[in-house]
Amino acid sequence: MELAVIGKSEFTLGFRLAGVKKVYEVTSGDDLSEKVREVMRDPEVGIIVMHNDDLANLPSQLRYELDESVEPTLVAIGGEGESNLREKIKQAVGVDLWK
Repeated sequence: MELAVIGKSEFTLGFRLAGVKKVYEVTSGDDLSEKVREVMRDPEVGIIVMHNDDLANLPSQLRYELDESVEPTLVAIGGEGESNLREKIKQAVGVDLWK
């Protein structure tokens, strides 16, 4: 499984420099929604990384689909509300690894 990063160029640059291959830069909300749907259908992607501010700009139905998705699992970082990474890992793996 691969890691995919979706967002504006300022957000994705560090991931690109770290060697992440599936990096998708978007400029508008419409592009973002389309790219998220496309990446969710990619069978090679196991984790989607997005900025919290971009996640907040998605339509509510798409946010719900991402939140409920086990594979790929969404990890939202930065911005106003930090995602609970522990809960996401627990959801994806099915077990709490910290216990």
